[in-house]
Amino acid sequence: MLLALGQLIGASVERHFIDLDRDVVEGKFTTSASLLGSVRSPADLDRLEAGFASMLVGHGDLAIRVEDAEGRTRFSSDAARSAPRAAPSEAPDPVHASAAAHFHPPHGGALPVQWTHEGRTFRGLTRELTSGLQDHRMFRVTIGVDTAHHDHYMQSFRHTLWTFVAIAVLATGLLGWVAARSGLAPLRRLGREAEHVTASRLDRRLTSGDLPVEVAELAHTLNDMLARLEDSFRRLSELSSDLAHELRTPLSNLMTQTQVGLSRARSADDYREVLANNSEELERLARMVSDMLFLAKSEHGLAQPVRQAVDLQDMVRQVLSFYEALATEQHLGLVVEGSATVAGDRSLLVRALANLVSNAIRHASAESRVSVVIEPAPLPPSGGTPCVRLSVCNQGETVAPEVLARMFDRFYRGDSSRRHDTEGAGLGLAIVRSIALAHGGTADASSQAGRTCVWVDLPAE
Repeated sequence: MLLALGQLIGASVERHFIDLDRDVVEGKFTTSASLLGSVRSPADLDRLEAGFASMLVGHGDLAIRVEDAEGRTRFSSDAARSAPRAAPSEAPDPVHASAAAHFHPPHGGALPVQWTHEGRTFRGLTRELTSGLQDHRMFRVTIGVDTAHHDHYMQSFRHTLWTFVAIAVLATGLLGWVAARSGLAPLRRLGREAEHVTASRLDRRLTSGDLPVEVAELAHTLNDMLARLEDSFRRLSELSSDLAHELRTPLSNLMTQTQVGLSRARSADDYREVLANNSEELERLARMVSDMLFLAKSEHGLAQPVRQAVDLQDMVRQVLSFYEALATEQHLGLVVEGSATVAGDRSLLVRALANLVSNAIRHASAESRVSVVIEPAPLPPSGGTPCVRLSVCNQGETVAPEVLARMFDRFYRGDSSRRHDTEGAGLGLAIVRSIALAHGGTADASSQAGRTCVWVDLPAE
């Protein structure tokens, strides 16, 4: 930009000097036209040289040459003797002197006639002017201006201009470097702070109080990312710890039973019993690993449901028929109320409902009933998407509030006396919540006066 600006200024000043020279030449053409217009007879031609000589008084930078129609030189200053004998330039049709005197070509254009005399450069115009003679004889007049003064000024001006531009370029580069370094200082500070964030120090956050708005927004984004990483790392650590704890018991049982069975020679029935017990523990391990894989996929958004229209009442009746024998054994009644249709993955919804019904049967009091209620879910005060609530309720002991708050956590068991199965490992309700979240819904529970309800809210079709 500075180089372009310098070039523009230089060209503008050059055009200005050309316009000044043109104005001087135009003025002399006006005087020349007046002199030639005063020629009325051949005798006046003898006085023509004196008139043009008087035009040079006080104008040493002017060059004038006057030629008649036959090409004879009627007057010429020393500097004009080297002027080219070019065709008339920028002149109208010569009718009379006054017409030429009032002709003003556009400014800004170069003067076409240029020559050099004794190391001096002249530029000007050549025009044909009419005299006052009866035959309107034509005279060719060439007028030029010495450009030495302007050239000297332009040389000095260009030197000053380009020196300033060079210094300005250097200063701009230096100031730009300083500004960029100062502007990027907050980013370097964030980089130094980020170096201290490690796997063991994920609780560190980047300071953003005194940062510029743009960088502060980046710091907030990075802090949010660190918070998500910390949460994921914490859940991964908890999962690893819980999984190791939960796998330790069945593995210990397997090793103990196997070692006892191998401690001495036994009958085939004894070995069969040991293998049967080992088979139960291995099945429990297999179910636990399968459920953990499902939970891991759900938490990372990999378990995407295949949505289709699901008749909840038909699905509930199918699940209850599977548990009918177990309920009859414990003298429980199974009831379904309501109906609705949702868009979801039927296999995942069946799995979630089976977990809920299994838990309800396990904790229900004898001679009571387990009811599955399908009804519209209450809308929150702020509004939202209409949902269908699928509730599984049973009558039994009231669940403590601290247990309700954690009953959807992995491996959490409020009652350690549960039977050893997948749900007994504390994964059943965690899977229910993951399936609800995958469908864009929620899962929750309540327990009052011995009646416990666990429900899933699913978006209506």
